[in-house]
Amino acid sequence: MDPQRPSNITETKIVMSDPTALGVFGLSMVTFVAASQKMGWTTGVTYIIPWALFLGSLAQIWASTIDFRKNNYFGAIVLGAYGLFWVAVSMHWAISLGWFGKVDVTADPKQLAFACIGYTIFSLFIMVAAFEANRVFAAILVLINILLPTLAISILQKGTPLGTLCSGAAAWSELGISLLGFYAAGAVFLNSYFGRTLLPLGRPFGWIRKGP
Repeated sequence: MDPQRPSNITETKIVMSDPTALGVFGLSMVTFVAASQKMGWTTGVTYIIPWALFLGSLAQIWASTIDFRKNNYFGAIVLGAYGLFWVAVSMHWAISLGWFGKVDVTADPKQLAFACIGYTIFSLFIMVAAFEANRVFAAILVLINILLPTLAISILQKGTPLGTLCSGAAAWSELGISLLGFYAAGAVFLNSYFGRTLLPLGRPFGWIRKGP
């Protein structure tokens, strides 16, 4: 044994709490506010931007970074991906409102529809994993995979009967995401705080087994 090396080594480990409730609450809040506009209860997107930036974006991205540290792969990727989505959507709205100067007349706002299609593709993979997380998260991902393509179609087919139909589907699915998200956030918070299940999230479907 090296006499210069201390015999007792103390390891300090920083323990971090589960950020899932905060991240899911962020998603719930921004979709609730955004759904109010799609449902026709409110108008415009200007006042949605702060909620999109701070709840939809910052809360989810912050929770994602904590999940990366805790080796929670599902939470890290899902919260990070959707947090970045709301950053981009906020920027899209801000640019279209002229917050950064005169809007380029050649710019096509329908590009947002293709972003929604891209996120739909990725969300299908997330949905497969969500079915093996719990049933509430699975239901949220099913609704997300209704929201994104219908939102894309409503943008591309604006003013047509199909666009109107898809706009309504997007509104109701987004409202459903927010309400289920509020329940999920509350359930995760209470179950973690009390150390037992007070509000069930439902068992995984068990269709796909994880590897060792």
